[in-house]
Amino acid sequence: MLLGMEMQAPSAVKLGNSVTVAGPGAPLGALAGVKVLDLSRVLAGPWCTQTLADLGAEVIKIEAPQGDDTRSWGPPFLPGTGAADGLSAYFCCLNRNKQSVVVDLKNPDDLALIYRLAQWADVVVQNYRTGTDVALGVDYPTLAALNPRLIYCSISGYGRTGPYAAQAGYDFIIQAETGLMAITGPVAGGPCKVGIPIADILTGQNAVSAIVAALYWRQQSGQGQLLDLSLFDSQLAALVNVASAGLLTGAEPQRWGNAHPTIVPYQTFTGGDGVEFALAVGSQKLWQTFCAVVLGQPGLVDDPRFATNPDRVQHRAALVELLQTQFNTQPAAAWIAACDAAGIPAGPVNTVQQALAHPVTAARGLRVEVGGVPVVGSALQLGATPVTYRLPPPRLGADTKSSKNSSIWPWISWKELISWASKRPSSWC
Repeated sequence: MLLGMEMQAPSAVKLGNSVTVAGPGAPLGALAGVKVLDLSRVLAGPWCTQTLADLGAEVIKIEAPQGDDTRSWGPPFLPGTGAADGLSAYFCCLNRNKQSVVVDLKNPDDLALIYRLAQWADVVVQNYRTGTDVALGVDYPTLAALNPRLIYCSISGYGRTGPYAAQAGYDFIIQAETGLMAITGPVAGGPCKVGIPIADILTGQNAVSAIVAALYWRQQSGQGQLLDLSLFDSQLAALVNVASAGLLTGAEPQRWGNAHPTIVPYQTFTGGDGVEFALAVGSQKLWQTFCAVVLGQPGLVDDPRFATNPDRVQHRAALVELLQTQFNTQPAAAWIAACDAAGIPAGPVNTVQQALAHPVTAARGLRVEVGGVPVVGSALQLGATPVTYRLPPPRLGADTKSSKNSSIWPWISWKELISWASKRPSSWC
């Protein structure tokens, strides 16, 4: 891309039915002034750095000449573009609010630029396989020697220590190895993965938490530190009550499909019209209300098989059969309405398009268009320092020659960067 032809940052961004100004005069984000050197690619790292960017941090995304792997993970691509443009749906959901600079870390001149940027940065995020960072010369000891205040976040499949430290880790494999697939899917079926790369997402969110904690500690101590995040750690910890049950009993947790292992009724049912809906009777008070108001059977709470939640868990099959028989008498929408009126949590099993069109999606500003690119907005709602959407997902190398307004100055002068960029192949920018 030629100088001056890069995507332009929008002055305002559509949020649901309102407009949030992201240009001059917009509230400063909670992380405004924090500078992030993003050496990561694919998902966990970019999800982390996008969250930091949404919160106001300035993020420089360093990409290899071929670009982030996810640029080619399509179709679908942004309408009006193709594979060569590198704006796949996958890439767009992870990389807004970032500037893209193409760098070949195996080139000494380019590596020198990274060293200068490491002096500028507050945070470095990378997700190289353990040992690759050392081979490339961007490991923590090397960069911390240039900037002792640097917070260096390493994201890997299995962590920087342990018997699998040198192995590559992909979300799908982590889901399999941490037991998540073993507890996901139909009761009578085989193990299933979750429909999204949940281990990556959890690790990215954990990385944000660790970085914010490290920034706070640095404010007190003046010292940076190494953060070691892994997909395996994040996903195993996220097994929460299921892993806890395994530890307490020594028994192997099983798959429950859409049901809950320790709460009944808490699953999907089918209305008389064949439409599925979800029902969550999560407390004894809700159970009593559900029986009396929704079912019109207040005496059901006195049935010794169903009196308490442990009783209902023990007699799950009998209760589920009883409820399904009654639900067959009316369409799903009628049961959802009855539950809503009684304060019982229930809802339809929506498709993704239905969820995107949900009234809560609009009311909460979760459908965002930034620079002509539609994305799902941040889930973080901060009153005084709201997230902002300043930049669309960048084309590859869009800012290699055009980051005039970046706060990397005075670490690297505009003249110096132009001199460096002029030596790069034209396809990089």
